[in-house]
Amino acid sequence: MELDFEHCYRAVDSRDRRFDGWFVTAVTSTGIYCRPSCPAITPKRRNVRFYPSAAAAQRGGFRACRRCRPDAAPGSPEWDSRADVVGRAMRLIGDGVVDREGVPGLAGRLGYTQRHLHRMLTAELGAGPLALARAQRAQTARVLVESTDLGLAEIAFAAGFGSVRQFNDTLREVYGVAPSVLRTARRPAAEPGTLTLRLAYRPPLHAAALLEFLASRAIPGVESADATGYTRMLRLPHGTAAATLIPRDGYVEATLQLADLRDLAPAVARCRRLLDLDADPEAVNETLRADPVLAPLVDAEPGIRVPRAVDGFEVAVRAVVGQQVSVAGARRVLGRLVPPGGGPFPDAATVAELPDEAFAMPAARRDTVRALAASVAAGDLVLNEGADRAGTEAALTRIPGIGAWTAGYVAMRALGDPDVFLPTDLAVRRAAGRLGLPTTPAALDDHARRWRPWRSYAVLRLWRS
Repeated sequence: MELDFEHCYRAVDSRDRRFDGWFVTAVTSTGIYCRPSCPAITPKRRNVRFYPSAAAAQRGGFRACRRCRPDAAPGSPEWDSRADVVGRAMRLIGDGVVDREGVPGLAGRLGYTQRHLHRMLTAELGAGPLALARAQRAQTARVLVESTDLGLAEIAFAAGFGSVRQFNDTLREVYGVAPSVLRTARRPAAEPGTLTLRLAYRPPLHAAALLEFLASRAIPGVESADATGYTRMLRLPHGTAAATLIPRDGYVEATLQLADLRDLAPAVARCRRLLDLDADPEAVNETLRADPVLAPLVDAEPGIRVPRAVDGFEVAVRAVVGQQVSVAGARRVLGRLVPPGGGPFPDAATVAELPDEAFAMPAARRDTVRALAASVAAGDLVLNEGADRAGTEAALTRIPGIGAWTAGYVAMRALGDPDVFLPTDLAVRRAAGRLGLPTTPAALDDHARRWRPWRSYAVLRLWRS
């Protein structure tokens, strides 16, 4: 990825938080790298280098600033929204795939050779998949060192390192100090298995809108929300977890109760995706505000996000069940699928084997849910952050009972596509009519072209208007 020196330097000189996560600033005179918004004195031009990722800066021999914590900055919105191989790879790395399956597993999921994948990532991010995963591993280790009473050896393996020596060497290289020094400045430890951390985002964030959306759709036994926060159960690679997310001034407080600390990185990644915390609201607002019809909505409620998913299969089932029923009705039906006592939403294999009486819905819709579950359980349909969006939408519509609206809803929330429009959605069409926009699907879809590449955000605004 090409970085314009003047553009980056101006962002650093102004300490503009909007650029945190887009790039990092390395200072040759100190040997550290920082966020663009670091409060330290602006370095001289001749001492500055810009890198597209923390991993690239680490590869260049720089260590992380302990003042601005560049490793805790929000992720680049580009990698969060892009549908190409690099974007998909970054989302899978963020979910811990390299730690669990290695680079061969990552390459296999994406359908490329390891060598070609390494070339693509290095060209865009200045580092290959191993270096990118190593940077994430170091951040996970730092959080565990500073937030728990676990022994350092236990933390090393929980963070994904192959040995204690590798853990020690990496943290010294990335942070410039031994793990024991990081521990001296730690926060008071929480209960065993419980971690509380801050999830950064680019302001503004309309937290009330997020919580309203999640509360109105909360599945009994799986999740709950009110005006102050949101709690839900998660199914993670090594066990279940509970997450409580409370928006604060400038960050979201996340309290995670993990059955296995190896799941910290995927838990954080999924919570960030759920709340769309890596979005760039200023870029979205600039495009939508250019339409005089949407400008008043944007000005009235800046920072609207698209609530995403912690479980793509769950969102797909929501979309099927929500066909032609109210939001409240869909909640009741979905709650019937959850085991007594609650927990994470059941996985695809479990739903595929449920008896007829568990499905409080018409037979045709039940058959669609079962076919969807069977396809996901067999591995024929992938609904996670690394899925190919176009191919997944096409595969969804081949399932009887799933049309363009359902596939689009899944693409918007489960696959994170920022440019989905739902011209046949009744609520969208009614809102369009109130705003003086066309109400026929074809004409409305044509008007919505001016909202690209952020039409998913336009849908959320129309739903709220």
